[in-house]
Amino acid sequence: MGIQYKRILLKVSGEALSGPKGTGFDEATIASICAGIKAAHELGAQIGIVVGGGNFWRGRSSGKMDRMDADKIGMLATVMNALAVKDALRQQGVPAVVMTSSFMPQVAEVFTSDKAIAALESGKIVVFGGGTGNPIFSTDTASALRALEIGADAMFKATMVDGVYDKDPHKYSDAVRYDTLTFTRVLDERLAVMDSTAATLCRDNGLPIVVFDLGEPANIAKAVQGERVGTIVKE
Repeated sequence: MGIQYKRILLKVSGEALSGPKGTGFDEATIASICAGIKAAHELGAQIGIVVGGGNFWRGRSSGKMDRMDADKIGMLATVMNALAVKDALRQQGVPAVVMTSSFMPQVAEVFTSDKAIAALESGKIVVFGGGTGNPIFSTDTASALRALEIGADAMFKATMVDGVYDKDPHKYSDAVRYDTLTFTRVLDERLAVMDSTAATLCRDNGLPIVVFDLGEPANIAKAVQGERVGTIVKE
């Protein structure tokens, strides 16, 4: 089977990397996720990855700390996660490089769209750390921005549920999963897909989003091939 999406941006939450521990890294979980990424890469997909930092830090729940400082700590947490994902990919024989939004040459290359696209075209997976490089903006917004900057065909949002629901499926047994949605409906009904800034960026630039369960890492390759997994959001 061929692939429907040649170049993708995969958003992985920080919490997903912590596995059952809930915080920090869980090596077995990261290895499993990276095996799913490897399978999609072997199909010929060019893959960029944005990782969150919630397994180490959540700026919005940082108490009395100044919001700007809290968000900067969160951005640094995403760099740690990016390095961990890069290392796990390399251990599985997948070429990968980290690019950061802020200048930290001892740690990783600084991001430019030209360098990222060149790396993707050479067969490397590019892991983006540091969010947008600015406080206030979420890693969902960073994902949408990087997806547009690298010319991705779609953004994949890998979550802990198997798509988008009309209400929290963990709390309500009658929650209904959507197969398809429009960004306008997501924004109007404030559905839990991503923040409004990220959703608006995707809508205004014609970037579809596929939301699926990362608990089944094989879903990444399935989604790349156009199989119906989770929810597709497009205008």
